Amino acid sequence: MQSHELLREVFQQCSPKQVAGQLGLSLSMIYKWAEPPDQSAGSGSANPLDRIDALLRCSNDRRLVQWICQRAGGFFILNPKTNKAHPSYLIPATNEIVQEFADLLSVIATAAADNQITNAESKQIRARWEELKSVTEGFVACCEEGNFLPLKEKQAASSAAAQASSGAKPGLRESDPKS
Repeated sequence: MQSHELLREVFQQCSPKQVAGQLGLSLSMIYKWAEPPDQSAGSGSANPLDRIDALLRCSNDRRLVQWICQRAGGFFILNPKTNKAHPSYLIPATNEIVQEFADLLSVIATAAADNQITNAESKQIRARWEELKSVTEGFVACCEEGNFLPLKEKQAASSAAAQASSGAKPGLRESDPKS
């Protein structure tokens, strides 16, 4: 959906005259925001959504989107980039979600043990919650696209890190003869 199409729908729910009054802009400017941009005809106008998009692209700072989401009572989670399907990595991915949820519950239980939650504890809860949302959103996006390559790559990196920390040679199991 294009920004002008969204604004046209929004203006069906919220009066353009009210928007113009609250923003201190002309009614014609508000109506131009809901028109497709056509530089040759002079119709359409760089609407606030297009300007936010341009600001995001030039700054590459997702805090802008996070701020808008927070103002709307929500949050922003970046969709992962996906390429090819690898469904054999579903179980480790679901286990990770369950583990993140368990970690969140542990932080909550520890914080609530004394029947009060401090500011520092609430920040820990928020951090665990954000991590759980991020892991879960990545999994759901892979499911929607039928592409589990990011999960496969994450599992491979975790396995390599575990082998490196245990001192095992890549590709060899403990029971394999060492060459």
